Amino acid sequence: MDRILVIDDDPGLTALLAEYLQARGHSVVTAPDGEQGLDRLRTGGVDLVILDVMLPGKDGFEICREIRADSNVPIIMLTARGDEMDRIVGLELGADDYLPKPFNPRELLARIRAVMRRKAPGAAPAETFSAAGVRLDPERREVQVDGEPVELTTTEFEILRVLVASAGRVVPRERLMELARGPDWASFERSVDVHVSHLRRKLGDDPRTPRRIKTVRGVGYMVPAGPIAAQG
Repeated sequence: MDRILVIDDDPGLTALLAEYLQARGHSVVTAPDGEQGLDRLRTGGVDLVILDVMLPGKDGFEICREIRADSNVPIIMLTARGDEMDRIVGLELGADDYLPKPFNPRELLARIRAVMRRKAPGAAPAETFSAAGVRLDPERREVQVDGEPVELTTTEFEILRVLVASAGRVVPRERLMELARGPDWASFERSVDVHVSHLRRKLGDDPRTPRRIKTVRGVGYMVPAGPIAAQG
């Protein structure tokens, strides 16, 4: 049973979500603000966080930043603003998904299941991929760059997995998002650029002259096959 932490100051909504998700096999704990949410997350046992942007005290963006400082737990952000910039900021801070309010609980459940599927290792041993100095182990959810471990969010891991598995071939933005997060996200291409920017930073890539994740203008991204030359 997955344990979901809902951080939202709307008691009616949290009660509704708790009832709905528990009836569908999830364990739910709630927190009315970010600080209490962080305290409950630190006690352990949380598999996914549903985080509202509009919170008293520290807003959801700040709480997301603090969670990502020491945890890769999947985060789905809720926003009432419907502003694309809010979505981009959430993705930049490491959120795995977002959902604008008001929303259908069935859609939230579908997004929870999609995120948890991406998190869970497959039943069969997964192939390890290597290219451009990056070694990626899907089963262990581990990434190494030139032998050094790198921590990624769930979505960053999935995007990198697709790119490294397709080394030497260009992956279009739309296809990359569809593979990494599902067809509903294929049209929101800018989110791919945000995640790639984060990946480049974490992989030690120079954004001006990237060597590990190359931009193919007007098409998408590509990881070169094989090793890459050291920067001089």
